[in-house]
Amino acid sequence: MDKIFNYIDGQLVPSKSNKWIENVEPATGQTYSLIPDSDHEDVELAFSSAEEAFKEWSQKPVQERSDIMLKISSLIEENKAFLAEAESRDNGKPVGLAKTIDIPRAASNMKFFATGILHYASESHQLNDVAINYTLRKPIGVVGCISPWNLPLYLFTWKIAPALAAGNTVVAKPSEITPMTAFLFSEICIEAGLPKGVLNIVHGYGPKVGAPITEHKGIKAISFTGGTKTGEQIAKVAAPMFKKLSLELGGKNPNIIFDDCNFDKAVSTSVLSSFANQGQICLCGSRIFVQEKIYEKFKAEFVKKVQNLTIGDPKNKDTKIGALVSKDHIEKVQSYIELAKQEGGTILTGGKIVSIEGRCKKGYFLEPTVIEGLSYDCRTNQEEIFGPVVTLNTFQTEDEVLMYANSTPYGLSSTVWTENITKANRMSKALDAGIVWVNCWLVRDLRTPFGGVKNSGVGREGGFNAFNFFTEQTNVCISY
Repeated sequence: MDKIFNYIDGQLVPSKSNKWIENVEPATGQTYSLIPDSDHEDVELAFSSAEEAFKEWSQKPVQERSDIMLKISSLIEENKAFLAEAESRDNGKPVGLAKTIDIPRAASNMKFFATGILHYASESHQLNDVAINYTLRKPIGVVGCISPWNLPLYLFTWKIAPALAAGNTVVAKPSEITPMTAFLFSEICIEAGLPKGVLNIVHGYGPKVGAPITEHKGIKAISFTGGTKTGEQIAKVAAPMFKKLSLELGGKNPNIIFDDCNFDKAVSTSVLSSFANQGQICLCGSRIFVQEKIYEKFKAEFVKKVQNLTIGDPKNKDTKIGALVSKDHIEKVQSYIELAKQEGGTILTGGKIVSIEGRCKKGYFLEPTVIEGLSYDCRTNQEEIFGPVVTLNTFQTEDEVLMYANSTPYGLSSTVWTENITKANRMSKALDAGIVWVNCWLVRDLRTPFGGVKNSGVGREGGFNAFNFFTEQTNVCISY
């Protein structure tokens, strides 16, 4: 059985305890590899290595840091097919999705921040004839990056790339549910010549690895993507220690469809925004609000397209819906489908476990599920399910749908479908969301700020926002 190792001080090593965690392939329900069951001792070794490496990495010319990161990006691209298959096996998503979205985006993350740091400029302010002020930006030191299981390499690189580019060293924890591509990434870093200790990857459970990273007095900042409850715990620990915090948390995103929309595009994109990656994307539009005039027409077309989605082995080229990430997670999603029934919802399609013949017979497959007839404020419409489940709701006016859309504790993203630009601007301003897509979904320019409001998080990632987070400012005032 394959073993995954920690990446500490430039070496691939087991945990100090030499204990292991079983890593299960979601499509088969079978253990296929082992990961280190690390703890605070491994985190301490990683920190010591990162602290030592910071002395040189932070002083290395920006161009040299950039060149090494570009080499890493190039190696990701060269190994795209292999990494996509590994991501699919580890996560349950279709290979085609990993090959076209996850792995290319990981390469883009490394390239974007590697080149972006070359153009990162400080500010200066002339104070009449009295003085001139200029701002220095210096790397923080050792930072902690904790990434989730839904887009493993994609979001792992999204965090570590700006941290490394800005001159920090990193102690990183990938999800113990999907550790494989982070391990393969550590091998790529070795091949690319990343100096030892600059990046350290510690595998294991959240309480045994994530918590020691968060609590460590020497780790100056925490960048975390994951559930809101975990984010709350990190904030409780890190805030009194005055660590910098970037928390990208949950979402319960509205998809608002007005009757003046481009109907065909709204329907087809809504299928994608509902069920891409089995609905396991924090940006998925899980609450669909359709204006009354076109509700029945939309419902019929939407359900028809959902029923035509191919559920199957993630290795198959035609598969659109793969396996959910774990047994625990599919049971959680099922519990919400049962809750929706209790709350008066009607299942229009889906909701059942799917048995796939052959190697995937024991995999975690669930039909994409569409539910109508629920009140806007019921638990199904208020709580994050994070699976292939969406609700259909009708509305009449802008004010009504704004109230529905803004009613949840979350505020990550929203989608608006209308051909009226004035209405689109009005809605975009009024929605409680860090991101609003108009007549599209998941169109990402990496220069733009990414993050949410309310319980969806604190801070913004992306572009120079990320560099600002991973640096400290010093204002220098020189008298004339």
